[in-house]
Amino acid sequence: MLEVRNLRKIYKNGSLELEALKGVDFSVGKKEFVSIMGKSGSGKSTLMNILGCLDTISHGEYILDGENVAGLKQNRLAAIRNRKIGFIFQSFNLLPKLTSQQNVELPMVYAGQSRAKRREAALIALGKVGLGDRGHHKPNELSGGQRQRVAIARALVNNPSILFADEPTGNLDSKSTEEVIGIFQQLNSEGATIVMVTHEPDVAAHTKRIITFKDGNIMTDEPVESPIIIGGGS
Repeated sequence: MLEVRNLRKIYKNGSLELEALKGVDFSVGKKEFVSIMGKSGSGKSTLMNILGCLDTISHGEYILDGENVAGLKQNRLAAIRNRKIGFIFQSFNLLPKLTSQQNVELPMVYAGQSRAKRREAALIALGKVGLGDRGHHKPNELSGGQRQRVAIARALVNNPSILFADEPTGNLDSKSTEEVIGIFQQLNSEGATIVMVTHEPDVAAHTKRIITFKDGNIMTDEPVESPIIIGGGS
């Protein structure tokens, strides 16, 4: 599904250079559910921005769903984001004046889909996250967990090749965290490929593989022996 080879990211400020990623190599196959962990400054957020085509690499290769996206222009990266990637953020990033359904429809608006098709797909996506009856509610009428579920539905609506989640439970209480992780596990069981950044070991324990970063390098890349399954023990 994705592969990075000798991936480096260098930020320049005048004569100063900061190497955020130092020759990273790894791959993620279809139907995997992977956590990326590491302390602040380890490079995990930089990596997520590159994987999500929100930032470009300095050196190396990035193959996404069979296409080398390294070096592509911003308009091409934007098209790939809309077509192949679903992105879920810690802060939800919902538009406050739009209903849940309208927020979920947004990627399809950018893709030029008809109103009828957008409505149908949005309702299906909201149903997948247990919010089929909340389509007309605005974000301020929803709990934090419900807002994140709307954000997940929005990420799903274009049937992306892969889902990227950047600290998706960072603003949630324990009950909402469990609900969101349970949705990710259900989506993964249905065939979704998910890569999630988290700083919480108990959240990562629900995934199938953990990649740990330190100082721009991968320190460990190991399978989770017995992932904790929401509603099903461990």
